[in-house]
Amino acid sequence: MAITSTMVIRTITSTNMNSLAFSWNIINDLHLMLQYSFMRNAFEAGTIVAVVAGVVGYFIVIRKSAFAAHALSHIGFAGAAGAVLAGLTPIVGLLAFTMGGGIAMSTLGRRAVNRDVQIGIVLAFMLGLGVLFISLYTGYATEAYSILFGEILGISSRDVLVTLIAAFVLLGAIAVIYRPLLFSSLSEDIAEARGISIFWFGIIFMLLVAIATSVAVQVVGVLLIFALMVTPAAIAQRISRRPAHGILISVLVALFATWIGLFTSFYLPYPVSFFITTITFAGYSAVRLIESISLKNKARLMSEDI
Repeated sequence: MAITSTMVIRTITSTNMNSLAFSWNIINDLHLMLQYSFMRNAFEAGTIVAVVAGVVGYFIVIRKSAFAAHALSHIGFAGAAGAVLAGLTPIVGLLAFTMGGGIAMSTLGRRAVNRDVQIGIVLAFMLGLGVLFISLYTGYATEAYSILFGEILGISSRDVLVTLIAAFVLLGAIAVIYRPLLFSSLSEDIAEARGISIFWFGIIFMLLVAIATSVAVQVVGVLLIFALMVTPAAIAQRISRRPAHGILISVLVALFATWIGLFTSFYLPYPVSFFITTITFAGYSAVRLIESISLKNKARLMSEDI
């Protein structure tokens, strides 16, 4: 049976109600929080996932592949359902289906900016398989369903280790192909003219997104994957046009949202993913508002000069 964040908080609250009161002393509150192994695991996994999502998410945004990331997360749910039906761990099916779906999307749609139709076709087929798998399963598919919304408070030490290994592999791969990947992401036509294989880099990138998606769903789930994979990167792109700065900002925003979400959910009986999505959405809205005010001020100054 999957452990939900609500179950964990209720268990602790019923056994030690007074000690969970927020004291406004951040150091003491963190010390209390980190006494529990499930919170230490959650912070460790959340930190790893936030870094991965911030880095990969930046490339997703500049390649205009947000729909692809969204589709892969839903395809992953179909894979998780298939794994449950086969008696396997859901993460195995999640990773297999996201990687298979990523390869199919890249093969059918050669260029990232013109891939929406192919993504929709693959997504529809995979979701159909997911519905079939769930209908065939006669038990309680709680592990598969938990992937929809994320259950970071139920992550074990083993899950943290697996997440860390996956993150090292993924970030190492990005470091190796960073320059050609960035070049092809900014301008596919120029990159192709310079001899960079758009087709193969498209496949490699989609595989990296598949791994990142499989890792990130533990925190925010399939339905809310945009909160970590897209929104921080979208904020970063509006703040800085320099790729290195943009990636750093994207990672910092994802880390901030994850840490504050975990901290808040410890004291309030609401899902971690709700706080993470709220923080990232508020951040994006604030950046857009500041941009709008700045543009209006510039227009007003120009009109006064005229």
